[in-house]
Amino acid sequence: MEGWTCIYTSTQFQDIEFIRGILEEQQITAFVVNKKDSVYLFGEIELYVRVEDAFAANQIIKTI
Repeated sequence: MEGWTCIYTSTQFQDIEFIRGILEEQQITAFVVNKKDSVYLFGEIELYVRVEDAFAANQIIKTI
């Protein structure tokens, strides 16, 4: 995933989707990688943005 960086992780899908929605409202493209095991429910869900958007995305997340 060259050119993309993980900016947030959580075990709760709704947390990731909430933040992704806020970033999308600010015209920051974000996508979700679900690494959570569906049977044993361990692991995390990751939120990625383009490297050039990472600073702005982190600033938005800090205000939440």
